[in-house]
Amino acid sequence: MTFSLSPNIDPNKIFLVNRSELDGRIDATYISQKIKSRKLFNYPTIKLSKLVKSLSGGTPSKEKPEYWNGNIYWASPKDFKQFYLDKAEDTITELGLLNSSTKLIPEKSVLLVVRSGVLIHTLPVAINTIPIAINQDIKALIPSSKILPEYLGYYFKVFNDELLPLIVKHSTTVQSVNTNEFNRLEVPVPNTIEEQHIIVNILDDAYSEMQQKESEANALLDKIDNYILDLLGISLPKQNNLLENRIFTTMLSEVTGSRIDPKLYDNNTKALKEAIRKSYYSIVPLKSLIQHSFAGDWGKDENEDLGHDFVRSLVIRATEFDNQYNLKLENSRVKYRLIHKDKLAKIDILENDLLIEKSGGSPDQPVGRIAIITKQMINENQLCYSNFIHKIRVDHSRVNPNYLFYLLKTFHNIKLTDSMQSQTNGIRNLIMREYFNQAIPLPFIEDSEKSLKKQDEIAQHIQSLNDQAQTLQRMASSILDEAKKQVEQMIIGG
Repeated sequence: MTFSLSPNIDPNKIFLVNRSELDGRIDATYISQKIKSRKLFNYPTIKLSKLVKSLSGGTPSKEKPEYWNGNIYWASPKDFKQFYLDKAEDTITELGLLNSSTKLIPEKSVLLVVRSGVLIHTLPVAINTIPIAINQDIKALIPSSKILPEYLGYYFKVFNDELLPLIVKHSTTVQSVNTNEFNRLEVPVPNTIEEQHIIVNILDDAYSEMQQKESEANALLDKIDNYILDLLGISLPKQNNLLENRIFTTMLSEVTGSRIDPKLYDNNTKALKEAIRKSYYSIVPLKSLIQHSFAGDWGKDENEDLGHDFVRSLVIRATEFDNQYNLKLENSRVKYRLIHKDKLAKIDILENDLLIEKSGGSPDQPVGRIAIITKQMINENQLCYSNFIHKIRVDHSRVNPNYLFYLLKTFHNIKLTDSMQSQTNGIRNLIMREYFNQAIPLPFIEDSEKSLKKQDEIAQHIQSLNDQAQTLQRMASSILDEAKKQVEQMIIGG
């Protein structure tokens, strides 16, 4: 009997597998990727479980202050910013180490984040250059003499896209690595340590050059906030967290019918707001500049058949907000949803509209990030934005939207929006009334033509710094990509 596919079936969306190959998971995503990942490596492969010893971490009790702020670095996923890890943001004491499930990991181990939302697209990996303790979201691999830790770490980086579908659990609230599948990974191991060193040196050199370019880019970006603050005559007050400064008073009329959140009224926040009010330029409330304000919509699943009244749209989420430049819409993780055409008409996205992140955030990142819609974004996609985002359109006869975009971005960077957020069940929400009441310095407000000319000059200078930084970032990315291609060619050949 001859088997043939129906002409209505897309042959790129099906695959055949022998029943004997169904080992453990049988979901299509896993099996298809397993088939695709079969490569004829230039080197013999060894199961990961035979190459390393695995250790897990833990967290000392936060209710025991004697366990914290000691001389032992304690790593968590937020520390995975560099490939070579020589410190961590948090430290614990010997008591914390002895009275918890965390372990002191020997130097030159391979550290991997095994539980985090970033596992959707990235397997964070680092080599610790010092003994370090780890939390429960990290796994430490202590390599045998057969493999260099740096080679193994770089292997995970180079083949990130191929490995993730094979090891990350599906249908879970937070992505995590499946231990059994992880241990079964077949790792290509060069026959000699010298060959491994060659590969490591190629990537070490590339990462070093990449980091230099990124450092130059970050230096340019750091200039932006200082440029704006200096130009406006805003001198940031020093943070004072002494007990006497954390005690404050406020008028009853300020809190009646409003928030009684201490962050809004504390002395540090008051000092920051006062510094802005002392700007060289005139102060107006943000709300006085707004012409149009509208909340977003998440819409319906794009696979539903809802008829011609719904339009497939790229729905911008907080995930697309770029902490360095603007929005990142050129990636495979953007979401398309069906939005009712009447709602799209009300949302009415135009060039130079500003998007404000009003819900989400994290302990290290307050809500209130800002983005600006460009002509290119509108030309390339039918756009909408989620219900976690709010849109404003400003009066272009009074304020240059790019000037306002950079200004609000700086205000977010100096933590002004920290005082404008509330938190419910772990989700941070921007209190829009507070946000719209914030003070905006405008140059030469008595002469609109002169004011807009100055705003445009400021915006163009900042855009120039941004452009230079982006060029350096592209160069950094290109350097690393070329090195990864070279190493991939060495490992899997032609």
